Amino acid sequence: MSRRTLVEICAGSLEAALDAGRGGADRVELCQDLAVGGVTPSAGDIAVACGTLDVPVHVLVRPRAGDFLPSEAEFQAMRHDVAASAALGASGVVLGILLPDGTIDRERTARLVDLARPLSVTFHKAFDEVPDHLEALETLIALGVDRVLTSGGRPSALEGAGMLRRLVEAARGRIAILAGGRIAATQLETILEGTGVREAHLGSAVARTVESAMRPRPEHGLDPRRPGIDPEKVRDIVGRVARWDRLARD
Repeated sequence: MSRRTLVEICAGSLEAALDAGRGGADRVELCQDLAVGGVTPSAGDIAVACGTLDVPVHVLVRPRAGDFLPSEAEFQAMRHDVAASAALGASGVVLGILLPDGTIDRERTARLVDLARPLSVTFHKAFDEVPDHLEALETLIALGVDRVLTSGGRPSALEGAGMLRRLVEAARGRIAILAGGRIAATQLETILEGTGVREAHLGSAVARTVESAMRPRPEHGLDPRRPGIDPEKVRDIVGRVARWDRLARD
């Protein structure tokens, strides 16, 4: 029997996405500028990632850093990015729009979900800002969203394990709960067992610093290093999850 729990790796660059694939990730979320929580990657990055990886690539559609209240112009940009992601071969998109009171923007989310079909749609961690997570979950189900990325409304998935469990129970298979948020490799088994989630989203646990052959002029203060993904760390995570699944089935 195949592994039941899916491992998604958050990749902040094209090379990071390729390294996630080399490590055996089941799915890759492609974005850029993770230092600000991630924004939409370039069309070139999407095209190359989708054309190279043999696992699903889900593209983050977020026009800028900051809040989750896009202007009308930014919303139109999101619409174009959803369409472009589909045309470039993405398997899914990751998005999230709220109203000023923190509730889900039903009207604009519905428009993006409709536009994205037949791609898979994930509502990202804007969900953790909502005032009522169970009510918001029902809203997303009604809108046809396929999964929600969440740490249970807490700074980390481990801290939010109680709410993650409640969300899994409330979902009743109607929407996938993708646990994410500062998950360390050593916490995976605890989170999986304690919450019932069957999809895990990891980033910092598999991160590395990529050194550069460039030697910049010191007076410019350029740091040539860049963040990346360590394929061996991904492989370790995938192995841990596979072992946990085998034990859970026994």
